[in-house]
Amino acid sequence: MKKLNRLFRQAAVAVGLLVAGVTQSSAQVDMNKFHAIVDWQVNSPLSNDFTEKMSGWGMNFEVLYDVHPNVGLGGFMSYHTNHKYVGRETLSLSSTEALTTDQQRSAFQLPFGLSAAFPLVNNSIAKPYLGVKTGAMYAQYTTYFGTGGVQHDSWGYYVSPEFGVRIHPTGQHWGLHIAGYYSYATNHVQTLTGEIKGLHNLGFRLGVIF
Repeated sequence: MKKLNRLFRQAAVAVGLLVAGVTQSSAQVDMNKFHAIVDWQVNSPLSNDFTEKMSGWGMNFEVLYDVHPNVGLGGFMSYHTNHKYVGRETLSLSSTEALTTDQQRSAFQLPFGLSAAFPLVNNSIAKPYLGVKTGAMYAQYTTYFGTGGVQHDSWGYYVSPEFGVRIHPTGQHWGLHIAGYYSYATNHVQTLTGEIKGLHNLGFRLGVIF
């Protein structure tokens, strides 16, 4: 838990520095061009069956600054956990080792870095956009069994295109945010029964924008 708390703080500092860099590069800062987004996140791994295919245990945090009417730049940090329970079975660990047990699996992902959004329509209540996120991702894959477990941490490069809509029902700065995304990370993680090379995910976000 202490390690995860430290990672959250480091990621928050990194995003803060990125946003500060964006604002300092602007000759004149207009606070009306700032956007803060807080999302609930649903995520489904595509590349493996280590966990269940869909989980709502996630959040996304993002800050953007409109450097141009058709370009927003900023930073993001999100996290997600997928779980799966596997009933009692006998696992072959090697030619001379076997383990009979049930398993509780947990896959935790924490990407953070730069984000960009490209609005497709500006003068309407519903504003669709194309976006991309890129940066680093920390992954922690854990298998609990009996009184012990196996855990493996990994870092990798992260990229995630998305399509979303910002809805401003009153025409004011605040509104609703909906987005669908695909993500890929280069992380390699070891599990109790093998290795996963590359993490693919598909999901959607629902939240608010200020």
